[in-house]
Amino acid sequence: MRMFRRHSQRIYSLVGPYSAREESLKREAFVVGHDWGAEIAWYLCLFRPDRVKALVNLSVPYRPRSPVSKPIPLLTKMFGEGFYISQFQEPGRAENAFSKYDYVTIMKKFLLINAPDLLAAPPGVEIIDVLETPSSLPPWITEEELQFFASKFQKSGFTGPLNYYRAMDLNWELLGPWQGAKITVPTKLIVGDKDQGFQSFGTKFYIEGEEFKSLVPNLEVVVIDGHHFIHQEKAELVTNEIISFFNNQSLV
Repeated sequence: MRMFRRHSQRIYSLVGPYSAREESLKREAFVVGHDWGAEIAWYLCLFRPDRVKALVNLSVPYRPRSPVSKPIPLLTKMFGEGFYISQFQEPGRAENAFSKYDYVTIMKKFLLINAPDLLAAPPGVEIIDVLETPSSLPPWITEEELQFFASKFQKSGFTGPLNYYRAMDLNWELLGPWQGAKITVPTKLIVGDKDQGFQSFGTKFYIEGEEFKSLVPNLEVVVIDGHHFIHQEKAELVTNEIISFFNNQSLV
């Protein structure tokens, strides 16, 4: 099993390889991101807007950095110790909780999540135990695909992705110089109207409000009928949205 340090998930370390690649090729890139990949794409555009021609992000909007509060203490204060991000902070805790399940079951619990709006566990209960294991699969994913995803995590373990969450306070500190900065790259955000993240944390209000548009002034928002993994659930529609947006930007 591979071991990952928390510092390997510094935002500089995650964004750097993409920026360096485009720098070496002396060109601007069309970038697409989803979930944590969307976070990285936002920061690539923040750090090096000269290297990005246009951006399409799925599911996760750009959130401004709080000028005063680190994210983990704030989230824990708001949602409690059982909140999934708070539970993920202690090294080894989530890994040990996950070890009670086979890798395919873990994929089903997270990829096909069916939980209350607030993803939090009661006191003394691990978040992985709260998540249901669906008895059947939706039409947009197959058992073979789940097996493939599971095989990757079986090789790597879960510490690497969990360290994304464990580095949130560190990244908050590193992002200080960009306090108040805007995303100036032409951007389209595509989000599913049934995505748990869209329905929670005031995200729907934020995406549809003026603050988000002020932070990403060259923005188009598309809300479609779907859940979190809209690029699989509505693959053709999402692909068409991406291609049409990039084609329009190529003409600019």
